[in-house]
Amino acid sequence: MAIRRYLTAIALLLAFLAIVFPSEGSAKDEIVYVVPLEETVEKGLFGFLKRAVQTAEAEDAAAIIFEINTPGGAVDAAAEIGKLLATTDVRTVSFVNKQALSAGAYISLYTDEIYMAPGSTMGAAAIIDQQGNTAGKKAESYWLKEMENAAQHAGRDPQYAIAMASEDNDLSEYGAGQGKLLTLTSDEALEVGYSEGTVNDLDELTEKLGLADAEVRTVEESFAEKVARFITNPIVVPILLTLGSLGLVLELYSPGFGLPGFTGLSALLLFFYGHLVAGLAGYETFILFAVGIGLLILELFVPGGIAGILGAAAILGSLFLASDNVFHMGISLLIAIGVSILASILLVKVFGKKMRLFKKMILTDSTSTESGYVSNKNRLELVGLEGYALTALRPAGTIVIEDERIDVVSEGGFVLQGAKVRVIKAEGSRIVVREIPDLDKNE
Repeated sequence: MAIRRYLTAIALLLAFLAIVFPSEGSAKDEIVYVVPLEETVEKGLFGFLKRAVQTAEAEDAAAIIFEINTPGGAVDAAAEIGKLLATTDVRTVSFVNKQALSAGAYISLYTDEIYMAPGSTMGAAAIIDQQGNTAGKKAESYWLKEMENAAQHAGRDPQYAIAMASEDNDLSEYGAGQGKLLTLTSDEALEVGYSEGTVNDLDELTEKLGLADAEVRTVEESFAEKVARFITNPIVVPILLTLGSLGLVLELYSPGFGLPGFTGLSALLLFFYGHLVAGLAGYETFILFAVGIGLLILELFVPGGIAGILGAAAILGSLFLASDNVFHMGISLLIAIGVSILASILLVKVFGKKMRLFKKMILTDSTSTESGYVSNKNRLELVGLEGYALTALRPAGTIVIEDERIDVVSEGGFVLQGAKVRVIKAEGSRIVVREIPDLDKNE
């Protein structure tokens, strides 16, 4: 009984202390990750954001704040990022600090909450092809549905998201409609429910989120991730492939292994490195590429063409495996191959005789009289000499001159065997003779 009273007294004392000295809460133990989302949205950005989200999940973070300032980018890259944000259990917040256009608006809509800085904008999300033109109906339909799904993910009215991607809307009160896409200011976004508030900076944002005392950690892009983002840019990919193929073609004209070959191999290695870091390719693609190069080298020593065909197929396969967009990779390869073919034609015309590979494959020696080539010995020394017909000439036959048998043709008609003849013409292998009249017979 005494023990029970003692325990009750301790419990009451602890309760009293909790009231008098309240706990500062668990916010001090909470972690908030700030992830910058800047510049163009491309495939390399996905690898960085995936690492950031996984880090936040591993640390059981209270929230991830994406500080967004982007003009947009690749639709397929944005779609992958949207799936990433939709599947995480960590609280996600977008802080639009200046602009979240196109793919940036799409990514923002996939976060649980959106806050905007004063004067910032969000919207203008029409899908554009690589030539800067509006994409076809099929692509537009897909993107409109994606924008609608992004808005509905956090319970937002999808009509505004659709108006951001389509000029066919009736939102003239927000400057849209009549051939214009919807772009919301911070005040307009707050009005239509596309923003939870307007804040000046991250400190004010964490306070609004109830995480003012949380530990704020910033996830920075590593050097490798920055390189990957640059390399996987749709504009940079065809440049790298062109440099790679052109460098290898130029190397064929250089003695030994020089700068062109080094540049070509470096460009191709950078291509695979960037896609590897971005999570778009695995080591198997690099191995397949190396096997293809090996087969092409083998083709120089083994006749038949099979090794060369397999090598080219392996290289093309590795490039397509490294990219999850077959269409973009096909365009990049066509550009690279076209430039390489054009360069090869120009180089063969100018430096063809100096090209080491072609010297092994193509006979470059010419057979001309100037170089001393004679197809048949010209027997000019026989002209004027006399002999006799070893065989009858009909008109071709054989004669004997100074014990040498010579194939000839008569000047005209039939010449009997044993008749005397004289050489009157020698044109290469064609030696013409004329019969010498037998004066004794005439007498």
